[in-house]
Amino acid sequence: MTDESDAKSAAQVELDAQVKPGAQVKPAAKHKKSNALLNVMIAISAIAMIGALGLIAYPTFSDWWNRMHQSYAVAGYVEQTKDMSGAERKAMLKAAHEYNERLAANGDRWHMTDAQKREYDETLDVTGTGIMGYVTIPRIKVKLPVYHGTSDGVLQIAAGHLAGTSLPVGGATTHAVVSGHTGLPSARLLTGLDELQKGDTFAFHVLDETYTYQVDQISVVLPSEISKLNIESGADYATLITCTPYGVNSHRLLVRGHRIPNPKVPDKTQYDEPGEMTAVAAAVIGLLVFVAGCAFVGLARLWRRSWIVRHGLCAGAGARHSSGVRG
Repeated sequence: MTDESDAKSAAQVELDAQVKPGAQVKPAAKHKKSNALLNVMIAISAIAMIGALGLIAYPTFSDWWNRMHQSYAVAGYVEQTKDMSGAERKAMLKAAHEYNERLAANGDRWHMTDAQKREYDETLDVTGTGIMGYVTIPRIKVKLPVYHGTSDGVLQIAAGHLAGTSLPVGGATTHAVVSGHTGLPSARLLTGLDELQKGDTFAFHVLDETYTYQVDQISVVLPSEISKLNIESGADYATLITCTPYGVNSHRLLVRGHRIPNPKVPDKTQYDEPGEMTAVAAAVIGLLVFVAGCAFVGLARLWRRSWIVRHGLCAGAGARHSSGVRG
C-alpha cells in the first residue's frame, strides 16, 4: 500500500515538474485576448448597424435637410426685400423689365456675350447669392428659391432660371422659364410636377410682388426642342421644366402657364417653414441617435452574454479536466 502511494506521489511530482512556470498565466492571457476580440466585434457590429440605419434614413433626412435650407433661403430673401426701400425695389423691377424688353428684341438670346452674362447675373440679385425670388406650386405644396442659371450646383438644391428667357416679373411679350430636378434621392425639388393639370396655378414672388400663372399647356419634348420656350408677341407666359420619366430623364416635361390676376383669397397652402423644418430635423437626428444607442447596448449585452456562456463553460470544463489529471 505504501509502495502504491509512493508511486502516485512520484507521478504527481513528475507531472508538476513538467508544468512550466509560465503555464499558469495562460488562462488569464486567453481571457484578455477573448475580451479584446469581443470588444472589437461589438464595435464593428455597432458601426455596421449605424451605417445601415444611415443608409436607410439618408434619403428622408437629406430631403428634410435640403427643404430646411430652402425654407431659410426663401425666408432670408423675404427679409432682405422687406429691408429695402420702396424706391430700391421699384428701381430693381424697372431694370428687370428693361432687361426683358432688350431680350425680346435679341435675335440670338440663347448665346450670351460676357457682358450680357454679367448683366443677367446682376439683375434682380438682391442678396448677392444669385437668388432672384421664389416659386410656389400649391397643388404639390412646393416652395422653392429660384436662382440665376441652371448649373448643377443650383439644380441640386433649388430651382434655376433658364438664362436666355425672360426674368419672372411678368409683362407683355415675356416668357420666363424655370427648371428643377425630379426624383432626386436627396431633395424633392420639382418632384410631382407631372401631377399638375390644366387650370392649376403657380406663382413667382419677386421683390415683394407676386405673379400668378394658370397652366394652359403641358408638353413632353426632347431636350433639344426649345420652340415651346419662344417669346410670343403680347403674351405673358411662364414655363416650369423638369426631366421625365423618373429615372430615365430622356425627355423634358414643360408645364406652361399664362398670367392671370392674383387670387383675391391668399394662398393658404402649408409650405415648409424654417422653424418647423428645424424641429423635424432635430427630432429625426434625436431618433436616430436613440435607436443607434439602443442597438449598441443590446448588441453589446448579447455578445457579452454569449461570451460568458461560451467561455464560462470552457473554464469549468478545464477545471474539471485539471482535477482529473491530478487524481
